[in-house]
Amino acid sequence: MGDYNGIGVEVILKALSNPKITEFCTPCIYAAPKVIAFYKKMLDLDEMNLHFVKSADLVSAKKVNLITCWEEETTIEPGTPSEEAGEYAFKSLEKAVEDVKAGLMDVLVTAPLDKSTVNRADRPFNGHTEYLAASDQAARHMMLLVCDELRVGLVTGHVPLKEVSSKISKERIIESISMLNDTLRADFGITKPRIAVLGLNPHAGDNGLLGDEEKQFILPAVKEAVEAGVYAFGPYPADGFFGTEEFRKFDAVLAMYHDQGLVPFKLLGFEDGVNYTAGLTYVRTSPDHGTAYAIAGQGIAIEASLRNAIYLAVDLHKRRKHMAENSAKPLRFSPLRRERFRMDF
Repeated sequence: MGDYNGIGVEVILKALSNPKITEFCTPCIYAAPKVIAFYKKMLDLDEMNLHFVKSADLVSAKKVNLITCWEEETTIEPGTPSEEAGEYAFKSLEKAVEDVKAGLMDVLVTAPLDKSTVNRADRPFNGHTEYLAASDQAARHMMLLVCDELRVGLVTGHVPLKEVSSKISKERIIESISMLNDTLRADFGITKPRIAVLGLNPHAGDNGLLGDEEKQFILPAVKEAVEAGVYAFGPYPADGFFGTEEFRKFDAVLAMYHDQGLVPFKLLGFEDGVNYTAGLTYVRTSPDHGTAYAIAGQGIAIEASLRNAIYLAVDLHKRRKHMAENSAKPLRFSPLRRERFRMDF
């Protein structure tokens, strides 16, 4: 559900209001009836039918289901951050993750929440990505942004900019390149992905004049990845790389830090881009925007990114399932015998 004071519930209802969505998947909203009723009324969606259930095992196919996470009254104030909204956003997330890990749900799509209202002393919370990776005990994970024109992976995610340099190492970059390569192959079906790696400093360090991370860590990591059979290239200066549209030559781009990758990505795909968490045992996607408090409650939020997150989640789940089935029953290899094709002249 995300933060019910943001645009999350609005874009969910808009995306699921077309009844044809149930021909594609069985949507299950983790929220509360009174929250949904508030936004249905605001959006004039009284004709939208939802199937109310108390647990995932009671979900009905070909219907939009509402799994009740709580029944008590809550204060809904669109556009206003509150600790209460953060608490119930986490309650919704926690229950959904529990059901996905139990196999009751196939994929997880998360609406945006406000990290500052969820985070507290006894529950450190830096974002969906970090929470999901920790709860899934993922040995490695990556935030991967996806739109029609661009895929961007991140070496570092939700960390302060002043800490980025200290978190950059040859080993971490090699691991990120490897993970991005594996994800593109397994989840996106790209046999030989071409990966562009960005530098950290302006002009990619300008041969050490503006920083030595490129020479010390990034370039050696790219070379080692190439030696391991990965089609990795770089490091590229980020400004020129995007300014000249060099990114169009690659299947994905690996950025060193959050804004380096997300600023150009959101310029290209702000309304329809998707955030995918690579490395989990299940598929998780989300829209690439935040709570958008400034427009919450006005009925003007665009649902394209949330809808695309649903589409991508289902597509990736199907591809994973197909890959697993093929791996379980591979075709037997029969080498050709030259004798069969020997011809006498």
